[in-house]
Amino acid sequence: MPQLEQFTAPFDAGPGPAGPSLDGVLARMRALDAALPPRDGVAVFNRVYLAVTEEVGRRVDRGRFPDPHAAITLDVRFAERYLDAVDPAPGVRRPPACWRPLLQFRRHPGVRPLQFALAGINAHIGHDLALAVVDACRSLGCEPAALEDEFDRVGDLLVSLEERLREELMPGPDLLQIADPLTHLLGAWSLERARDATWTAARALWALRRLPDVAVEFTERLDTAVGFAGRMMLTPL
Repeated sequence: MPQLEQFTAPFDAGPGPAGPSLDGVLARMRALDAALPPRDGVAVFNRVYLAVTEEVGRRVDRGRFPDPHAAITLDVRFAERYLDAVDPAPGVRRPPACWRPLLQFRRHPGVRPLQFALAGINAHIGHDLALAVVDACRSLGCEPAALEDEFDRVGDLLVSLEERLREELMPGPDLLQIADPLTHLLGAWSLERARDATWTAARALWALRRLPDVAVEFTERLDTAVGFAGRMMLTPL
């Protein structure tokens, strides 16, 4: 049951030797940023996600999260899934289906930077976040409802970056964007809707935790569906 094993292991996201910390995942992201060519598809997404994770850290420091430990636990669990998919340790199994399109097309000259960013966000929000919520609940000994505030605050930060992505990575003057296929791709996907669907998936996975066979099937189908959407996003334009 490889998928189920992904969210059943105990975990501590606090500082110190007990488990990975926010500083630890930030260090891994910065190392990727330094090592990858700027045009590499993973590098494009990594820059976006690094900015989000740094902002989460700043908001934790400013007391913007009512439960900082819960927020860090969720954020680290979330980040570790991405890092383990795109930068796995030797001998780690094949990455989830949701990440394979980005890994396959990361150097394709016909795929634009915004497509890489969207495909990464789709994989990370559509698949990883739901499993990270379940992982965090197991670690903290709580129900998903107890993490809803942290989930919403992290999600709001991600949604706020959507417009920034469009502005920074969308090519050409506004008048030409109407006829650009990338404009239509952007209009067909919504980060906010994806986040809402993820919360539903997380609650369903939590409810299915005592039915491991069903939980595995649900997770595999979620992974496959998100991967299919990601492949469409990476169609060369």
